[in-house]
Amino acid sequence: MIHIEGLTKYFGDVCAVDGISLIARQGEILGLLGPNGAGKTTTLRMLTGFLRPTAGSIRVKEHRIEEQPLAIKAMLGYLPESAPLYHDMLVYDYLRYVAAIRGVAPDRRSERIRGLGDLCGINEVMHQTISALSKGYKQRVGLAHAMMADPDVLVLDEPTSGLDPNQIVEIREIIKRIGREKTVIFSTHILSEAEATCDRVAIIHRGKIVADSKTAELKERLGGGSRILITLDQADAAQVSRELGVLAGVARLEVLEQEGPLVRIAIICTPAPDPRPELYRRIKQTDWVLLDFHQDTQSLEAVFRELTKES
Repeated sequence: MIHIEGLTKYFGDVCAVDGISLIARQGEILGLLGPNGAGKTTTLRMLTGFLRPTAGSIRVKEHRIEEQPLAIKAMLGYLPESAPLYHDMLVYDYLRYVAAIRGVAPDRRSERIRGLGDLCGINEVMHQTISALSKGYKQRVGLAHAMMADPDVLVLDEPTSGLDPNQIVEIREIIKRIGREKTVIFSTHILSEAEATCDRVAIIHRGKIVADSKTAELKERLGGGSRILITLDQADAAQVSRELGVLAGVARLEVLEQEGPLVRIAIICTPAPDPRPELYRRIKQTDWVLLDFHQDTQSLEAVFRELTKES
């Protein structure tokens, strides 16, 4: 669907985006994750045709942006960080205006606005002025604007910036519904947002892609495998280490706490095989009392800090 190769942007002597290459597939929600100033917004502005790249190429389906920018723009819906709304207009009137300039046929405009009202949850505010809406509702109106022409690709720049936790959850659910059919690319520096919403994340630091993977794979790869945390009663740490440390899939075993007969251990796993079934069977064969058994992968926050820390 979208192929970005060697994308570079200089502002004078400052390199804001440095040779980024990305692929976004249909029906995928791709998150551009990075600290402020990493180059996320500049990348999205080049993708949507608002900025001309210094070097590199952008292709959406068979169209190249340097050759057919209007054809690409017709396939995109774009919501910048601050939704460009006319605050003195009623929501319904504003959306009819957007429908007209995006080429929606006159006999389909009312139907399209009703459909977007359902999708974005704005039917109840259709006859209010935009200036009277909360930030969350303004973002929803902006989403409806971006979706008006039924684009193949939806590009969102910090779509939950400034929203309260309830509004963030609501916008997140809307994005997930849209992402079942469309390609969605959105930038964020909110780690929980990327983890909860995206099928895949690309982490940008100083204009470069430093990681590109599904969140679970990213955490496992950079965390050196997952950890299994186990708490046992009526156990001896040395015996536990001998019994469990030799099982397939166990890279090493760390005793976190030994307090009388209570033992807490962390088992660092290899990527394969999964040692959990054999661990459970081996514990069942002993007199140990199993109090806790759960898997813990490295958090996306820890991965993010590791990849974007200053050298």
